[in-house]
Amino acid sequence: MSNDQSAKTQSSKANVLWFLPTHGDGRYLGTTTGGRDVNFNYLRQIAQAADQLGYFGVLLPTGRSCEDSWVVASAVAPWTERLRYLVAVRPGLQSPSVAARMTATLDRLTNGRLLINVVTGGDPVENKGDGVFLEHDERYVLTREFLNVYSDLLAGKTVNVEGKHIHIEDGRLLFNPIQSPRPPLYFGGSSDAGVDVAVDTVDKYLTWGEPPAQVAEKVNRVKAAAAARGRKLSFGIRLHVIVRETNEQAWKAADELIQYVTDETVASAQKIFSRMDSVGQQRMLQLHAGRRDKLEISPNLWAGVGLVRGGAGTALVGDPQTVAARIKEYQDVGIDTFIMSGYPHLEEAYRFAELVFPLLSLEKPDSAAPLRVNTGPFGETIANEHRPLVKASQS
Repeated sequence: MSNDQSAKTQSSKANVLWFLPTHGDGRYLGTTTGGRDVNFNYLRQIAQAADQLGYFGVLLPTGRSCEDSWVVASAVAPWTERLRYLVAVRPGLQSPSVAARMTATLDRLTNGRLLINVVTGGDPVENKGDGVFLEHDERYVLTREFLNVYSDLLAGKTVNVEGKHIHIEDGRLLFNPIQSPRPPLYFGGSSDAGVDVAVDTVDKYLTWGEPPAQVAEKVNRVKAAAAARGRKLSFGIRLHVIVRETNEQAWKAADELIQYVTDETVASAQKIFSRMDSVGQQRMLQLHAGRRDKLEISPNLWAGVGLVRGGAGTALVGDPQTVAARIKEYQDVGIDTFIMSGYPHLEEAYRFAELVFPLLSLEKPDSAAPLRVNTGPFGETIANEHRPLVKASQS
C-alpha cells in the first residue's frame, strides 16, 4: 500500500461519541409523556453501555438546564474503562487557573480519558444569570485570553499575564494532566469571531448538523483560516439519529418523536432561540424557521428536533445503510468525529451501535492513555507550594 493510500485509509476512520442527557430524557419531545428520571443510575447505565458498545466517548452538555458536567463525569467515569468524557470549560464563568486544575485532576483520575469542550455561551439571558454581561464578540476576546492561559498552565508553564479580561500572577500547576501537553480542545463557533479564536487555540472544530454542502463550506473556511496561520485542525459534527431496520419505520419514529409537540410549545421555544446571539443557533433556526411542513432539509436530514430543542436540532433518519451513507458524506467533506444522540438515549445507544457501527470504519477502541509512574501527589506537598524531591529507592 502506498503512503497516499495509507493516509486515505486512515482518514476514512471515524470516532463516534454518544451523549449523556443530563438535561432530561424520554420517548417523546416537548412533553412529560414517556419521560424518565435522569438520575445517577440512569446516566451510569448509558455511559457503561457506550463503553461496552465501543463508542469513543460521551458528550456532557453544559448550562443551567443541565446537571453540572464536571460533577457527573467525575461520578460516572470510574464505572467505565475506555470511554472518554467531553466536558465543558466556560470562559467567563471560571478562572483559567481553576479550570486548569480541574482539568488536570479529572484527566489524572480517569487515566487520560478527558476531552474538553470550550463553550462561550450563546444566550445573553442565561449569560447574565451566570454573571457574564459581555457582548458576543467580546466573549471571544475573553475566550482567547482564557485559552492562552489555560493551555500554558496545562503544558507546565508558569503564567504571568495582564490582559483585557484576565490578570494572572505566578499561575502554575503542581500536578500535570496525563495527556500531553493537555487534553484535546473541542470548540464550536460559526461566527467570524469564533472561527478566529478556533484556528489559533483549539484542536477540533465542531459544527451542528447542517446539510453536507453547508458543512463543507464551513470546513473549507476554517481549514483555510487555520492554514494561513500555519495550523491544522480536525473536524467534528453534532447530530441526532433515528435509525430503524427500514426507512419507513425510521420516518414513522421521527413523526412519533414530536407527536406531542404543540404549536404553542414550538412558538415558545422559537421565541427563546430568537433572542440568542449564537450564529450557530441562528443557522439551526434558519433550516426550518419553526415550520413543520419542511422538516427534511436535506436527504434524510430532519430538523424536527430543533422545533423545541436548542443547539443541535437535526437528526439523520433512515435504515442502517442510508444513515451510514449520510455519515460517509460528511466524512468526505472532512468530518472525522461524530457526536450522536437519540431518544431515549439508553436504547438508542444500542440501536445505533448494533445497526450502523458494522457499516462504518471506526477507530479501534483502546485504553485511553498508558499509565505513567509517579505522576500523582507523591509525598505531601510542602507548604502548599512545591512538591518534594523524588529520591531513588535504596537497594
